[in-house]
Amino acid sequence: MKTLLDLENWNRKEHFLFFKQMEESFFGINTTIDCSKAYEAAKQLGTSFFVYYLHKTIAAVNMIESFRYRIIDNEIYIYDTIDVSATLMREDKTFGFSLIEYSSDFDVFAKTTFQEIERIKNTSGLFTREFPSDNLIHFSAIPWINFTSLSHARSYTFPDSCPKISFGKMMVDEKGKRTMSMSVHVHHGLMDGYHVGQFIDCFQELMND
Repeated sequence: MKTLLDLENWNRKEHFLFFKQMEESFFGINTTIDCSKAYEAAKQLGTSFFVYYLHKTIAAVNMIESFRYRIIDNEIYIYDTIDVSATLMREDKTFGFSLIEYSSDFDVFAKTTFQEIERIKNTSGLFTREFPSDNLIHFSAIPWINFTSLSHARSYTFPDSCPKISFGKMMVDEKGKRTMSMSVHVHHGLMDGYHVGQFIDCFQELMND
């Protein structure tokens, strides 16, 4: 379900009209996330750390309203729920685009995610299913690289307003603290740095729970 945003009375109307006309309407922010507590929590649950922080990511996305905004036919809609399309790797080192429905219940989400991982492993190619809606974030993990910046391949002629969230290699310091680099790319017509900051703070709090 989605609701039309009242653009005429939105305090960011001018910002939206300004940024949506640009060839590159996205901006990106890179930061470092403390994942020490989350890693230990995943171990105690006996589950995949990847699935654990993927769930925290999409949970934070659904908590921040601006991350649920999408541009459709030059209007802004607010989705009730955002799901995730993650790039999932196969044994031959290719990947496919997945579609994982969000659930606030981790056990339900984990079951759905593991099923989608297996489905991708047993298919070939990039697009292995339909994507009927844009109530998505685009998610990727790059666990081989501790990156300090990141860019995305994009077609400027293809309408796209979905946030793109990526994680890098988990690093462990001499005191045992675990960190990961995180990149967040979002449409500037829909939000600013303040809103990305809200998301990052929310995500870090969930990782610390």
